[in-house]
Amino acid sequence: MKHLKCENKNGNVIIPVPESYSDCVTLIRSDFFRYTGKNLSILEMWRKTFSSHVLKFNVWLRLSSYRGWAYYYCRFRLSRISRKYGLQINPHCKIGYGLYISHGFGTIVNPTAIIGNNVNLSQFTTIGSNKGKAAVIGDNVYIGPSVCLVEDIHIGNNASIGAGAVVVKDVPENATVAGVPARVISENDPGRFVNRRWTLPF
Repeated sequence: MKHLKCENKNGNVIIPVPESYSDCVTLIRSDFFRYTGKNLSILEMWRKTFSSHVLKFNVWLRLSSYRGWAYYYCRFRLSRISRKYGLQINPHCKIGYGLYISHGFGTIVNPTAIIGNNVNLSQFTTIGSNKGKAAVIGDNVYIGPSVCLVEDIHIGNNASIGAGAVVVKDVPENATVAGVPARVISENDPGRFVNRRWTLPF
């Protein structure tokens, strides 16, 4: 697995870049750990995809992030589930270990966004940009339902963004923000909603 260092105003974000399908399986396992708290085998992960469309989406998203022999088939399967549930996350978006998508409806992420490790994305979240570059999100970040992250902003590690917030400015590390536009309301108990974190290899 190659690791890419992406600049964040609050410190660098290190993103895994798969170089084989074995690397993709490692990323899938990190995602499933966030949901189950267990380091599952390939067979156990396969079985669980029948009970959750979100887990199934995570599988095809991760497999599509590597341009291997099954790339076009994986993209086809990803596009089908994306249309069905309104989950628009480009497989070439830079995403860290342990992605957790809550409920799995109406989540839209601009392909230029960078999502750190052990990040929670809730339903009806939009990470977008009209000017070309979307947000850079640090590690252990919780993003609540119906949140909008607008343009090239930086979200620090261990930040929490409350439901319905519209974030138009950088969010410092360990802060909780809420409101329209979002503002800091607390700096206590950072990253409190990010549970079952995958242990990072760096």
